[in-house]
Parts: sequence; structure tokens; C-alpha cells
Amino acid sequence: MTSSDRSQAAVDVQQSKTYEIRTYGCQMNVHDSERLSGLLEEAGYVPAPKGGEGADVVVFNTCAVRENADNRLYGNLGQLAPKKAARPGMQIAVGGCLAQKDRDTIVKKAPWVDVVFGTHNIGKLPVLLERARVQEEAQVEIAESLEAFPSTLPTRRESAYAAWVSISVGCNNTCTFCIVPALRGKEKDRRPGDILAEAEALVAEGVSEITLLGQNVNAYGSDIGDREAFSKLLRACGKIEGLERVRFTSPHPRDFTDDVIAAMAGTPNVMPQLHMPLQSGSDRVLKAMRRSYRQERFLGIIEKVRAAMPDAAISTDIIVGFPGETEEDFEQTMHVVREARFAQAFTFQYSKRPGTPAADMDGQIPKAVVQERYERLVALQEEISWEENKKQVGRTLEVLVAEGEGRKDDATRRLSGRAPDNRLVHFTKPEEPVRPGDVVTVEVTYAAPHHLLAEGPAKAVRRTRAGDAWEKRNAAAAEKPKGVLLGLPTIGAPAPAPAPAAGCGCD
Repeated sequence: MTSSDRSQAAVDVQQSKTYEIRTYGCQMNVHDSERLSGLLEEAGYVPAPKGGEGADVVVFNTCAVRENADNRLYGNLGQLAPKKAARPGMQIAVGGCLAQKDRDTIVKKAPWVDVVFGTHNIGKLPVLLERARVQEEAQVEIAESLEAFPSTLPTRRESAYAAWVSISVGCNNTCTFCIVPALRGKEKDRRPGDILAEAEALVAEGVSEITLLGQNVNAYGSDIGDREAFSKLLRACGKIEGLERVRFTSPHPRDFTDDVIAAMAGTPNVMPQLHMPLQSGSDRVLKAMRRSYRQERFLGIIEKVRAAMPDAAISTDIIVGFPGETEEDFEQTMHVVREARFAQAFTFQYSKRPGTPAADMDGQIPKAVVQERYERLVALQEEISWEENKKQVGRTLEVLVAEGEGRKDDATRRLSGRAPDNRLVHFTKPEEPVRPGDVVTVEVTYAAPHHLLAEGPAKAVRRTRAGDAWEKRNAAAAEKPKGVLLGLPTIGAPAPAPAPAAGCGCD
């Protein structure tokens, strides 16, 4: 979508038009939704107030990873049908991976949908909405390949102090359980200078933490012919003044090389935290999954990371019940979990992804067997997570204060945030004012499986530029209900949070 297209769309949209985006799936979708918000606001829409009557435009940013993704979408679309019938001018758009996969099927099953767009052409949304309004018929436009790197689009970031930075899109792997490469396409890497320019621009806006994002983030460089490009990028991020924390997600064990470990350990602002998807501990199952590593290789990576960064917190993704998985195979997964001692594991029961080789494999496991194995795995990981968190008691940690991390903060008079290793910490609210983005130094007094608690008084409070940015953003939002567009300034050649969330299980 060109700037002239967006300008024309802005002329056609009244300022009172509101929008809501409903996001499903992985971090890629979360960041894409920030871009969709930026596009709509540049076109004149404003966020719908929470708890209001509903939005003039509802956008579904979908995921196709789970077998029941389509049922979930059509159930939500069905709930909106009567609301749309009662609200003249309301529009519904469906984008993301499921839209890329199902295309015309969506409009056939839900003819009240106005726009269907894919993963490669999110920039067209405002124009497609206007076209649907003028022509009074559904607009279905699915690009087969990336039209422009998404980071060139305007972005309304959810956080003033933490941000996603895409370094690549797409994936070159052929895992038999994953449909993402078919929907996101082959890997396309951004130029390092564009990535660093975006990071520098974000820091200038007040951001203190960035998360480098890619479907297979540490394969970065394969598209530009440099096998050490990712480690070089991490080291370059370490030279950006004012950038306090760097994270990345999600890597693949196949591409996780020693130079990356050295860059993590040798770059102070790269956090001692790693999300490394295992998927299965069984070599036989890994081969059937078409994963290009085996148990010994995976545990070797964990050992090297711990040797270089003893305090690193390592998390993972695991799939239980892959077709053909035997009890012996599952016990191999349990063995790796015991050996690796993950701080956290995102566990998934295998779910057929229509269009993937695994969906047609022999040996589909009965639901009851999968459920029983899943419960055993969760119980083991819960025990390990608690034991590992107990080792944090007595440690002094610098916590980056977060917004919305602690659901009980108001009732308990606490604040919440993330330690350098990404553990969630709830701490007693200091007497002096503290804002999201500020840093509070606390001593851990108690550990639970999924969080730490610091009940004593704060040892120190450091007000930061990130906290200033949060305060400025909220003040502007109070003056202008339509919110603030945090799109990037022009930074030259094509270029274009939050703690990293669980992956979609496909890395």
C-alpha cells in the first residue's frame, strides 16, 4: 500500500470511525496487529473504547496452527453477524494465516465478512475496507508473496517502553507438523542497517527493551549469505546507547551455533534468557517431525549456554502425542526435561494442522493417551519450575516495571515486571512514584512455579527515559482519546514488548 493510497483512505474515513483488532497466535501476529493498528489510525480510524458498544470495524488477525482455528473464527464471526445487521456501516475483516489458507472459503461460510486479506498484503487493509464500502461487496485479496517488508508500514506499538523488531519473515524449514512456511513463505531477511536504524529510532522514542523477532530468528543471514549474521547483529545491538535489554525469539536448535552463545554471553544488554523449542526428546519422533537435530545435540546446546551464562533461564516448546509416539518416545521427552531443567515449558497436545504431512500420518494417538501423557509432563515441569525458582530466593534483581503483568496488583498493593532472565516478579509498591518502564531493584523473598515475589521494601528505584515515554504517551492519550500513533520516523531504506510469549509450537 503506497503513501498516496493511505492518504486517500484517510480522506474517506470519518474521524469518528472506531476499530478493534482481535489477535490469535504467535508473536508474529501480535506484531502484525500493531502494524494493522498503525495503518488504520493513519487512515483516520480510532481505537474503540473498552467496554463500549462495539467498533465500526472489527479485524480478526488469525492463526492456522491449531486444528480448531477455523471453528474458533467462525464461532466469533457468527456472534458478530446480528451485531452487524443491527449496525449499518459496520465492517468485518479477516486476515492472517487462516485467511491466507482458506481464502474464498471465509466469505462463503460467513457472507457478512467485508474483507479477507493475507499475510503478505496487510498494508492493503484500509483501501480494501473503503473499496468494500463503496462497491458494497466483499473484497478478497490474497498476495502470493511479500509485497513489501512489513516494517515499512506505520506501527501503533502496544508498549511505550518495549518493542518487537522484526529481522526476518517466513521460514525455510519443512517440519511435518507445521503449516506456517506455506502461509508465511520462504525466509526473507532485512538488511542489518535497517534493523539497527529501527532499534535506534525506538530508543530515541524512549524504548529500553527490544525483542528481535523471526519465525526462525537465528537462521537470520541465510537470505543474505552470512552464517554469522545473527551473532553480529546481537553484538551490534550492544553498541546502541540507551538500549538496556535485548531479547530474541524463537530460535531453532539447528542454527544455534557457538558464535551466537558467545555473542549472548559477551554482550551486556543481551539478556540471560533463551527460548529453545525442543518439540520432542525422542530421536525417532524428531526424525518423523523432520527436525534436523537430535537429543544429544539439543542437550549439548543447553550445556554450552549454561557454561557461558550460569544464570540463564531457558524455556521451551514441547508437543505431546505426535503421530507414532510410543511410551518409550514420551519417556525420552521426560528425560530431556529432567536433564535440561527448563525454567518454563509451553506444552501442547498434538493437533492436526490441515495441509501438513503429519495430519495424514499413520499412528494418530488416542486423545485419552495424549491427555494422560500431557498431564504427566505438566506435573514434572511444574515441579522443576518451582525448584528452579526457589534458587532465586535471596537474589537481588533489577526489575523492569511492566504494565498489566500483575492481575492482582491493585488488590495486593504490588507492582510487577520482568527480571533480566525474563522471570515474572511481583514486588511491594515503593513509596515513591514508579511508572511502567522504570527499573526497581528488589530482593526475592518467595518463589512460586510461575512467578517470584519480593515482599520487602525496594532497594532502589531508577526513573528512566522509558518511564518518561510511558508517562508522555498516557498524558497524550488523556488529552486525545484517539490515542497516539507511535509509527517510526523515516529512517532511510526499507525498514519496518513485552516479554516474549510462547511460540506457536512451530519453531
